[in-house]
Amino acid sequence: MSLALFIARRIYRNADVTKEQVSRPAVVIAMLGIAIGLAVMIVSVTVIVGFKNEVRDKITGFASHLQVSNLSATSLYESLPIEADSVLWRLLATDADVSHVQRYSTKAGMIKTTDDFQGILLKGLGPEYDTGFLQVHLLEGRLPVFSDSVSSGEVVISCTLADKLRLKLGDKIDTYFFQDNIRARRLRIVGIYRTDFTDYDNLFLITDLCTVNRLNQWKGNQCGGLELTLHDYAFLEEVTWRIGDELREGLDDGTTGHSNLCVRNIEQLNPAIFAWLGILDVNIWVILVLMTGVAGFTMISGLLIIIIERTSMIGVLKSLGANNRTIRHLFLWLSVFLIGKGMLWGNAIGLAFYFIQRYGGLFKLDPSTYYMDTVPVSFNVWLFLLLNAGTLLVSILMLLGPSYFIMHIRPADSMRCE
Repeated sequence: MSLALFIARRIYRNADVTKEQVSRPAVVIAMLGIAIGLAVMIVSVTVIVGFKNEVRDKITGFASHLQVSNLSATSLYESLPIEADSVLWRLLATDADVSHVQRYSTKAGMIKTTDDFQGILLKGLGPEYDTGFLQVHLLEGRLPVFSDSVSSGEVVISCTLADKLRLKLGDKIDTYFFQDNIRARRLRIVGIYRTDFTDYDNLFLITDLCTVNRLNQWKGNQCGGLELTLHDYAFLEEVTWRIGDELREGLDDGTTGHSNLCVRNIEQLNPAIFAWLGILDVNIWVILVLMTGVAGFTMISGLLIIIIERTSMIGVLKSLGANNRTIRHLFLWLSVFLIGKGMLWGNAIGLAFYFIQRYGGLFKLDPSTYYMDTVPVSFNVWLFLLLNAGTLLVSILMLLGPSYFIMHIRPADSMRCE
């Protein structure tokens, strides 16, 4: 063990550094600055990452990661069919980055009640559709039987639409769809869901694929598009372009291309929402810089006060042969111990907030504005470790400059101070 580390540990363990009348409040404030700064950073990162993940999961729950649709469709809600043949299905389902492929069809229309009406988008799902997202957000009832050959006449409606139109489970609703002529369908509500994602809750009704295909007058092997779920969201952009090229050009094994199809990911389909989420990353960096600066400057002031009060000790060490580097390392090690104690407090506060909010939902939100009713939190162990390592490293680097103040303390001057 080096001399500097040995002396720093003795001073810290004996708590001599907090007994002086001047240094004690300065050291406590410095440690509080570290603790509060780190706690704010942990809370900010867990909340913002949790918020982004929650919004993204709700969008992908409705539309998966990628959508393969007709290139000629000029609108997101325009229904133009594609041929979901075996060649296309094999090309997509055997892709190494794709975990699931499912069919869907949509039809724009309206609900008409005795007193009101509402525009809707009826979405039909195939039997292979992953219903995990819908099951989680189902409030009442059940899901229809998602068939591609038999029309069930059943539908799942959002809680928002049900309240707005004064509908309840088991009610039959009259829906109207416009193409060459008006087509009417009476559907029975068998389930009510709520995601708090207002843009979709106000729009989507969920039914089986056969019902929507009949409304569109499509053939049995046709559908509005295919939704693809990826193994890893991090490769979203890369996989989008690669699959798009494969659909256009075909594969090396002789698979023919599908030049009438296009591939779009959820970020391309919802640019405004993801641009808004991207702005949150800027907020994270602003908070990290500000909190690190506050913590670092409070620690600088604490270190300077400790050095000034330890002037006599510095003089004695220099008179005994200790060089400036050793004494600087002594005070830097002492600062590391104090920073570490402050970081322990900060981690305790930050993790306490995470667990209380994660399992208690203490802080609430307005779902009409934020798409969720409680503040979401998400814990990432690597981000947590990075925050701690970054806080420690930046704080020590900020203390390197003030530690050179020791070089200007001479033994003779320290004797006079004593």
